[in-house]
Amino acid sequence: MLLSSILSFFDIFIDSFDVFLDGLWITFKLSIASLLIACVIGLFFAILKISNIKILQWIADTYIWIVRGTPLIVQIFILYYGLTDIFVMPMFWAGVAGLAFHSGAYIAEIIRGAIQSIDKGQLEAGRSLGMTSGLTMRRIILPQAFRRAVPSLGNQFIIGIKDSSLISFIGMQDLFGVASTMGSNTFDYLPYFITVAIYYLFIVLILTLIVNKVEKKLAQSD
Repeated sequence: MLLSSILSFFDIFIDSFDVFLDGLWITFKLSIASLLIACVIGLFFAILKISNIKILQWIADTYIWIVRGTPLIVQIFILYYGLTDIFVMPMFWAGVAGLAFHSGAYIAEIIRGAIQSIDKGQLEAGRSLGMTSGLTMRRIILPQAFRRAVPSLGNQFIIGIKDSSLISFIGMQDLFGVASTMGSNTFDYLPYFITVAIYYLFIVLILTLIVNKVEKKLAQSD
């Protein structure tokens, strides 16, 4: 059974290339949009968490606790059906919102850790030069924190791309959605799942190479 599925994979890869290419494009758009928004969310909540205002720290801690304590698929379903009950939202953007909401919490912790790893004396030095706290954070602290966060952010981006496959459960025809649909038509799922696994491996390989190149470039600039 497994051997025959592996052999039929090659036929499926060629015959269904156009269909999987459409799914790959949806996965790509979904991942990029959600991760960009997640970075904004993560930075926002990271700043809240390191602030000296208790209520802001509590808001950030609560958000991160909720995301960490519930499965991503549950979050996607709650956001998708909850948002569409309030106003009409395209399935694509509902999926982006669910993925960004989830990844944002982990990115917040990555950025928070990177910021707090910077010597506090640099903040004080910036203030002594007449900079405000916000300007010191933007010009001195955040650039250094970003460099330190690149490996962890790259890992989170890879996780985010793989997590995007869960969007198929609300009806999107991303890579996994295409594989599930085509498998249901033939009642032979395994060859299609092997095909989609190859696509994800290729995506992760490309992203890993990009992250490694960025890390080396930043190391050289140091």
